[in-house]
Amino acid sequence: MSTKNDRIGEIVAEHIAKEGPLLPILHDVQEEFGCVDAEAEAIIAKGLNLTRADVHGVVSFYHDYTPEADPRPVVQICRAEACKARGVESIIGDAKAAAGERVKIQTVYCLGLCSAGPAARTGDDLHIRLDKEAVTKLVENA
Repeated sequence: MSTKNDRIGEIVAEHIAKEGPLLPILHDVQEEFGCVDAEAEAIIAKGLNLTRADVHGVVSFYHDYTPEADPRPVVQICRAEACKARGVESIIGDAKAAAGERVKIQTVYCLGLCSAGPAARTGDDLHIRLDKEAVTKLVENA
């Protein structure tokens, strides 16, 4: 049975021949382990001949990568300017209230649905034109 370190090495090997392999590697590690922790950063850096600081800079820049696994479902709510103009700030509190400790509410900046906001994402599903009732239902069903 392979260890986490072995599996991360396998993921690096699967992508190393591709142009720009870092983001796909980080995505696969996050998907498989629920996080990209310091140990994973070090293995990835070594495999790509980068410094750990280079890898950590990318991990810390993108909101999709987390340093610790969190088993809760995640609802990402867009707080970019277009969604703000469409009232997202008035529903954030409702989302947090519905989430309690069971669901992680994560604010992100632009889901690319500017004309149909407020918008949110759960997994690969996008949700648009959210209001208080819709965001509450979305969070409760996450």
